[in-house]
Amino acid sequence: MGVSFILLSLLVPIVLSVVFLPKTLRFIAELVGHGLRKSSRTRRELLLARVANETKHFERQHKEKSKEDDDWENIASAALGSAINGGKADSEWNGIVGFFHPFCNAGGGGERVLWAAIRATQKRWPEAVCVVYTGDHDVDRATILKRVKDRFNIQLHPPTVHFLYLTTRHWVLASTWPRFTLLGQSLGSLILAYDAFHLLVPDVFIDTMGYAFSLGLSSLFFPTVPTGAYVHYPTISTDMLDSLQIGGQGINAGTGAGYRGIAKKKYWQLFAKLYSKVGSTIDVVMTNSTWTQSHIISLWEPYRIKRSKANDIDVVFPPVAVEEVLQAVEVSEASEKNRGPYLLYIAQFRPEKNHELILEAFASFLHSSLETATYTNQPPTLVLIGSVRNSHDEKRVYNLRLLARELNIKENVEFICDAPWPLMLEWMRKASVGVNGMWNEHFGIGVVEYQAAGLISVVNDSGGPKLDIVVEVDGQPTGFHATTVEQYAEGFRKAFSLSPTETLAMRHRAQKSAERFTDRGFAEKWLKNMETLVALQVERAR
Repeated sequence: MGVSFILLSLLVPIVLSVVFLPKTLRFIAELVGHGLRKSSRTRRELLLARVANETKHFERQHKEKSKEDDDWENIASAALGSAINGGKADSEWNGIVGFFHPFCNAGGGGERVLWAAIRATQKRWPEAVCVVYTGDHDVDRATILKRVKDRFNIQLHPPTVHFLYLTTRHWVLASTWPRFTLLGQSLGSLILAYDAFHLLVPDVFIDTMGYAFSLGLSSLFFPTVPTGAYVHYPTISTDMLDSLQIGGQGINAGTGAGYRGIAKKKYWQLFAKLYSKVGSTIDVVMTNSTWTQSHIISLWEPYRIKRSKANDIDVVFPPVAVEEVLQAVEVSEASEKNRGPYLLYIAQFRPEKNHELILEAFASFLHSSLETATYTNQPPTLVLIGSVRNSHDEKRVYNLRLLARELNIKENVEFICDAPWPLMLEWMRKASVGVNGMWNEHFGIGVVEYQAAGLISVVNDSGGPKLDIVVEVDGQPTGFHATTVEQYAEGFRKAFSLSPTETLAMRHRAQKSAERFTDRGFAEKWLKNMETLVALQVERAR
């Protein structure tokens, strides 16, 4: 009797905890969320007061709207409407949109998406406030906005864009997690998200860097706050799992052999399941390419169906300065005289961009070309343009310079770090070929810029460049695909061996291909999804 009573007294709380654990956890999480709202209320009030004061001051200084403003107002008015009951969201909505982008000053394609999204949001909802959660402590708002203007030629409305500085960004650095990096960075993003919510709880929370776990935490703490994800690249994918096999590609190629390899594959599979469950909590999901969409659908869709997340996973191609490049770079018989044997590679100096592959392929092509005396007047030059974020990137550039020396092509390779937009345009006018070396590049904004400038692209035979960008137009190619050093070298040779007529025709087809990826096209699709988030916020706030 005594033993039975003891067993019963132990089993009852265990059973009750198992049955009610999810509800208990949600209740505790919402209590934490309530506390975060309360603690950040003063900062919210101060922020809104600051926005009001800065808006009045700005309006006094700028009484007339620029033509750009008028153009964006036209976009905004054309994008009205909501997916909720077919109604329209309030055009005077004045909530706070939180953009989770801890590396907002990096200067890459992902940052262009962030700034273009904020610009479109500002034009559509001029009373709304856009807050960027960032870890870039060393730069203030004026410096960031100036770089946005210089690097991307995107002019933001200063009074309604503000920055909140995170102190825990190191938790999402790969260097912080030398082991179990995927899981570690994801857990680190939870710490970073908590840091963000401690500063300010927004009315709509959007991740534009790929930290899905931060959105899951938001949904747990604040069920009434709609969440949105713009996914540049899945944190894990079936391609990554396949890459572990011998003969695979990427930085983990061939690491799936032996007991450690089997353990790593099992760990990745478990992480993929966890990643998928987190993805199922997000209200609105956008992907930047067909490749990314297919992987996110395969991972998240089964779990999203279980949670009755009815919204489709939408492809929203990143904004590219196509119109500006088309206007700034002439493609004609006359302009061909201004182009030289330059190969242009625009990409951040990061390991996955595979600059080493391009240098080796260029060396093979160059030495072959010089041996056959293809270029007697001016040998080809490889121009590498990219942003340098930190000391690791600086070291990478240094090592690439050493590699160029070892390959005996030092005099034919030029490095340009943190180039302003006008300088990039200048090189697009001068170059003949555009290069992309990343395996499974999620999209490839630089490749679209190549096409808009009429460059003949030689890109990796994978990801966005293969599926969405360097595709046939009118049944004819717009560039070449490659994987190995030999294939890239051959692609370079083909690009430079076209006749003048064939070259000009391919340049025009490339421009036609690029017209699918404009700033305006991005804004319209972004606002369609943003409209859904605003409507959800209005509905849940009732």
